[in-house]
Amino acid sequence: MEYVSRVPRPPLDGLIDDLYYLEGVPPYARLTLPPAPAALLIVNLGAPFRIRGATYADGCVITMPTRAYEFSYPPRTRSVGVHFKSWGPAPFLPMPAAELCDRPVTLEQVWGRSAVAGLRDRLATADGPHAMLTVLEEELRRRLGETAGLGLVRRASSVIAATGGAVPIGDLAVAAGVSSTHLAQRFKQIVGVTPKRLARTHRFTALVFAMDPAGPVDWGALAGGAGYFDQAHFGHEFRAFTGLTPTRYVEARRRFQLEHPGHTFDGWPLPAD
Repeated sequence: MEYVSRVPRPPLDGLIDDLYYLEGVPPYARLTLPPAPAALLIVNLGAPFRIRGATYADGCVITMPTRAYEFSYPPRTRSVGVHFKSWGPAPFLPMPAAELCDRPVTLEQVWGRSAVAGLRDRLATADGPHAMLTVLEEELRRRLGETAGLGLVRRASSVIAATGGAVPIGDLAVAAGVSSTHLAQRFKQIVGVTPKRLARTHRFTALVFAMDPAGPVDWGALAGGAGYFDQAHFGHEFRAFTGLTPTRYVEARRRFQLEHPGHTFDGWPLPAD
C-alpha cells in the first residue's frame, strides 16, 4: 500500500498528529482496531468501507473509542485522513465529542453534503498525494473554531500521556484549579470520555508498544511496569480493550508480522478473520 503522511503547520499541529494519504490493497479484508488515545477523520475517495457493519461512502469521523472496533475494507482502498490527538476533533465538530463516543458518523453528518462533495472534488483533482494533503490542511484551517475548555483539556491530557496514564486524576484537577467534576465534564465534551478513561487507554497503549511480539513476552513485567495491580486486573483490562486474551493477542500480532512483514499497518490493527 502507498502511505504518505506529514505533520500540519501550526496551529493545527497542536490538534493533529499527522495528515495521511492511503491507497492500495489492504492486508486483510477485515481488521480489528483496539482503542487508542486518538481520533480519526477519513475522507473516502474509493469504494465504501464498513465499520461495525455500517457502510461509509463519503468518509467518517471516529472520536476516541472505548472498545475495539472492526474495520472492513473494499478490495482496493483510497482515502485521505487525519490522525487527531484525543482532543483534536473538537474544534471541527458541531456537537460534543461525547455524542460520538463509540458511534462513528459519516463526514456528511458532520460537515454537510455539499461541503463534503466539494472537498472530495478538490481532492480528486489535486496533483498527487502531497497536493491532496495540502487541500485537506487548508480545509481544516478554514474550519478551525474556538472551543471552550480546550486549553484545560489539552494540558491535562498531555500530563496523562507523559505519565503513561499513571497520574492521579484528582491531582490534575487540583493543578488546574478546577473541580474533578468540572474537569470530567470538559473531557466528555472535548475528548468524549472522562480523564480516568483516557488514562486507562494510555496505560494500555503504552503496554502494547512496550511489547515485542516477535520474542517471548514477560507479561508480569509488562503489567507491573504499566501500573496494573495484579495479573487478574491486567487480564481483565486486556480483554476489555481487545476482546482477546494476551496470548491470543500476541498470536494475532505475530500472524500479521509473518504474513505482511514491514507493512504500513503493522503495530496496531489485528487480523479479524
